[in-house]
Amino acid sequence: MTTALTSFFSKLLNPFWLTGPLFDKELRVSARRKRNYALRFVYVVLLTVFVAIVWLSVVQSQVSTTFQKSRMALAGKTIIGTVVTFQFVATQLIAIIMLSTSISDEIYNRTLGLLMTTPINSFQIVMGKLFSKLLQLILLLAISLPLLAIVRIFGGVPWGYVLSSVCITLTAVIFTGSLSLYFSISNRRAYVVIIKTIVALGILFAFIPLMLQVLLGLPSGSNPVLIIGIFYLNPFAAMSFNTSMMMSPGGVGGLALFHWPLHCALMLGLSALLIARCVIVVRKVALRQASGQLEFTSKRRKRPKRKKPYLQNAEPQDIPGTIRPVKGSPVLWKELRAPLIQGAEGRNSIIGLAIILIVLLTTYGIWANKGYLDEDFAHVSYTLLFIFMAVIFHIVLSATSITSEKEARAWPILLATSMDDWHILLGKAAGVFRRCLTIWLLLAGHVLFFVLVRYIHPIALVHISMIVAWLVVFLTCSGLYFSAYFRRTTSAVVASFALAIVLWAVVPSVSGLIAAVQRDEDILAACMYSNPAVQGSVIMHATSGRFNARTKLSNLEYRWPATGDDQGVLSVTAVLLITMLIYISIGFVFAWRAKCRFRRNIF
Repeated sequence: MTTALTSFFSKLLNPFWLTGPLFDKELRVSARRKRNYALRFVYVVLLTVFVAIVWLSVVQSQVSTTFQKSRMALAGKTIIGTVVTFQFVATQLIAIIMLSTSISDEIYNRTLGLLMTTPINSFQIVMGKLFSKLLQLILLLAISLPLLAIVRIFGGVPWGYVLSSVCITLTAVIFTGSLSLYFSISNRRAYVVIIKTIVALGILFAFIPLMLQVLLGLPSGSNPVLIIGIFYLNPFAAMSFNTSMMMSPGGVGGLALFHWPLHCALMLGLSALLIARCVIVVRKVALRQASGQLEFTSKRRKRPKRKKPYLQNAEPQDIPGTIRPVKGSPVLWKELRAPLIQGAEGRNSIIGLAIILIVLLTTYGIWANKGYLDEDFAHVSYTLLFIFMAVIFHIVLSATSITSEKEARAWPILLATSMDDWHILLGKAAGVFRRCLTIWLLLAGHVLFFVLVRYIHPIALVHISMIVAWLVVFLTCSGLYFSAYFRRTTSAVVASFALAIVLWAVVPSVSGLIAAVQRDEDILAACMYSNPAVQGSVIMHATSGRFNARTKLSNLEYRWPATGDDQGVLSVTAVLLITMLIYISIGFVFAWRAKCRFRRNIF
């Protein structure tokens, strides 16, 4: 009896009963992967360089020592606030990518049913998969803690902010990873899971709170429903408010009821409910696979075949639905006939598009009722939203176009055909553009409609088309290169996202700090001119709104955030044209290198 009780309590107090052997196996495998150590090394180097640049911007100031000491507190706040924000966004994005194939790989390789024949239960499968991937992210957060503690010596940053920011980030990563794991149960393709997870997070943490605030028409701090819906159940709003309170403790009012421990507890509760749902679904799927009833294919209703009357001396005819003749390029033919989201039926794609249009028209009606559509900030928001969605679609779809063939063992067969490499490359690029065309059409429809109703100046069509042109070429070609270079979908998607983040987030931030040190804004201006978000914002600020839409072309004023100077339409068009030519040229180089990588390491 004593031995049984001792064994029971020892197992209960041992945390490994939650995760099981899968967690231990993933720990041993990750310890042998060099890329994990390389990721940590690069992460620490980047943080150190960033701290050094901000430090130099303070110590090189040609002012008195007293003024320098007063600025050290501001430098500490800036460093810690930026590092925390970067961690908050980057760790969630990495969690989505890492867990996008966590369960689907087991289902596709037919090992999930075998796991159910062992003493491992479905709860341990889900927890082992989840926390084995999140452990690498927790290590990154732990690595940055000493740096945050050292920078805190500058003053102005309380320990409560460091602790609260880490807790908010950790709970957000757990919820995001659980959501990605849930979608991976029913979707084989990694990019489908990534897109679904990002769209779901956008609806939960951006669309719903914005609609609540617009419908109620009240400030976020004056209504208990908005406080709960926007801050306590929204990690992005909670992190934003927490950072604002650190930067200016007395400058944020109306939210005295916000407490970050309650937010973390609510997010952990939502994650627990999501994990419980994952456990139930994984058990059902595993039992179906163990009994031989699960096929990882789309469910389509089989239509009864029509019997043709038998006619003597009749020539044989093709039976419709059996073999479809291929016309033109085989790769292009296949890509153009593939569904917008692989594995989803055409009916589901149409329903999803109809829901998007209904939601979009609903927002138009609400904003029109409030009188916001004749202001420039509304059109800036819609434009940036469409560009952000299209960029994500291009990155994910292009980075998975070739790796999906490699993982399905179809890439060697495709290379063994008589088609040359350029033929295959162009077909894959056309398929990516076709799947992303829906988002670009939404952007084009928005701009064109409000040009017709005279809320946007017609020149915006030309400028937005130039941005779309180089984004399509650059993102498609770079994604195809990473897809040809890497064997796994996760690695290709991470590399594509890293390229976009470095070009349009890290480089502008570092250039801004260098500009502050050298007192030279040319470097920062060059980075701002080549940023698609900045370009879209500047164009729509200058051309949208009732007043700007009716202004003469020569009187339009474009103000760039780097210099603050107003430019005319000819200068802005020249900047956009130069940016377009540079990015398209770089995209063609990526395409050429992707073609050269086709026949290397094909197995």
